[in-house]
Amino acid sequence: MQLAMVAAGFSAGEADQLRRSMAAWKRRGGLAHFEGRLLQGMQSRGYTADFAASIFKQITGFGEYGFPESHAASFALLVYVSAWLKCHQPAAFTAALLNSQPMGFYSAAQLVRDVKEHGVSVLPVEVGSSLGEASLCGEPPAVRLGFNQVRGLTVAAVQRMLAARTGSPFVSVHDLAERARLDRRDLAALAAAGALKTLAGDRHQALWQVSGFLPSPPLWQGVAEAQGVPLLRVPLEGEDIVADYRHLGLTLGRHPLALLRPRLQRRRVLAAAELIHQAVDTSIRVCGLVLMRQRPGSASGVTFVTLEDETGVVNLIVWRSVGSAWRQALLESRLLEARGRLQREGIVQHVVVDALFDRSRHLGALLTPSRDFH
Repeated sequence: MQLAMVAAGFSAGEADQLRRSMAAWKRRGGLAHFEGRLLQGMQSRGYTADFAASIFKQITGFGEYGFPESHAASFALLVYVSAWLKCHQPAAFTAALLNSQPMGFYSAAQLVRDVKEHGVSVLPVEVGSSLGEASLCGEPPAVRLGFNQVRGLTVAAVQRMLAARTGSPFVSVHDLAERARLDRRDLAALAAAGALKTLAGDRHQALWQVSGFLPSPPLWQGVAEAQGVPLLRVPLEGEDIVADYRHLGLTLGRHPLALLRPRLQRRRVLAAAELIHQAVDTSIRVCGLVLMRQRPGSASGVTFVTLEDETGVVNLIVWRSVGSAWRQALLESRLLEARGRLQREGIVQHVVVDALFDRSRHLGALLTPSRDFH
């Protein structure tokens, strides 16, 4: 870019177009359409035609190998810096990734599970402590989930909550609603996400209080409203997990597969952590949430699937013929069970699949979107 600007008079915008063409030379025919502009620009600045042609030839050669190499070098630096941060500052690294969603292959749920496995505490969304985004608190630092994790909560409501609580903490749902001027929709989003626990108790109690909320008339502003406490049952663990995924996209509780493990064990379905103890070429069954599906153009129709259970991940190899025979389960399952043969080379292991089964119904209303074919 600098050479084109200094030697041929390219503007910064033209030099950037040159760079983009070098990045996409296989798709857009290379740099041929810049040749005339480069040669004329250099000759007009006193360079000979032969010298200008040799420079263009060098630029063309760089486009074929130097540009990919420069990308590789910059990517290596990014990987090193990211790995350093993840190792030495895992809480800050995870909070930053949560605040950059959606991005990459990893969902918020995966990021949270990973950082917890590395010893970092993750605290729930809470109206008295959370900020607009994920933040750090305490020492060693823990990750506090932010209001940006709550689905259906408006940005304006978050700003009003943060401003209202600077004077004094909220003491009740009614106090929160009045001081932050929240409507029933925003209150319901907070209650469903479990963010009102310190003010109202469990989700059932919080949703009960929210459903009965009405703004106070002007004469009653600031007057506490007495309410009876209904005898509602505490949500079951599975109900809380389903609600977490639906309204936050993740859970700080147990992995959904932990609740299904007794049922899976009756069908002799192995957990990811158990595969290391199985002999190679053994016929096994595995089951997990579908994290991603990949079908590279160079893989001759093979689909690679990554499943996750409460103990880790399992990688599946699905040949084209198997994928065609079990197409619906392969493409549509959120919870996928696979039967196949275990393969292992060193520490790398995968299951070569011969049958697939959609077990999504066992998740109920649990929402676990996968990353498919990107």
